[in-house]
Amino acid sequence: MFTTIKNKKVYEHVIEQIQDMIMIGTLKKGDKLPSERELCEQLGVSRTSIREALRALEIIGLVESRQGEGNFISDVIENNFFEPLSVMFMLNKDKPEDMLELRKIIEVGAAYSAAKRITPNQAEELYEIMNRLELAETEKDRAKIDKELHYKIAQITGNYFIINLLNSISTLMESFIKYAREIILKKIDNNDLLIKQHREICESIVNNNPTGAANAMREHLELINTHLEK
Repeated sequence: MFTTIKNKKVYEHVIEQIQDMIMIGTLKKGDKLPSERELCEQLGVSRTSIREALRALEIIGLVESRQGEGNFISDVIENNFFEPLSVMFMLNKDKPEDMLELRKIIEVGAAYSAAKRITPNQAEELYEIMNRLELAETEKDRAKIDKELHYKIAQITGNYFIINLLNSISTLMESFIKYAREIILKKIDNNDLLIKQHREICESIVNNNPTGAANAMREHLELINTHLEK
């Protein structure tokens, strides 16, 4: 089932094997993992390495420890599995421009797809978020609702991978949106422009205008890009 490990960073390879087994379907949501002793024997590593790996997997939400029962593959992997991408980005000190490029690749297409697939109920939900963004009294609230709106657009696509890729960088997205808004508002001191751009994105999506939605999203992200480069 498992293969023997010989490496300096042993616990990382334990993590990798468990992740690989999930990817190929050997381990599924809710499955119980072997005991620590059994894992030690199957992998040929120390109990310390096993515990380090299990602790790391629990932190990222892939493994759930149940008192008196053992360790299980989480039933809600999609909510937590890849959030460490945010941590990885920050630890590697990547540039904000890299994050913006990723957003362009994902969100322009997401706006296009959302405009093709939006339902009447989703249109109401999108407008409700937009209205809260317009009425928010503090920049802190506006930044949070800004992120919520972008995530709602992703949800409207109905695309599992788009939704969960954004979930995977949730913490990073929140920090980036807050940072980008601060930069823009310092330079142009015009919150109305940001409101206008978000309204145009929403209107195009609700009116089933994929090209318009994609162009509006691209224009919004280009505004961010322009001010980040200055």
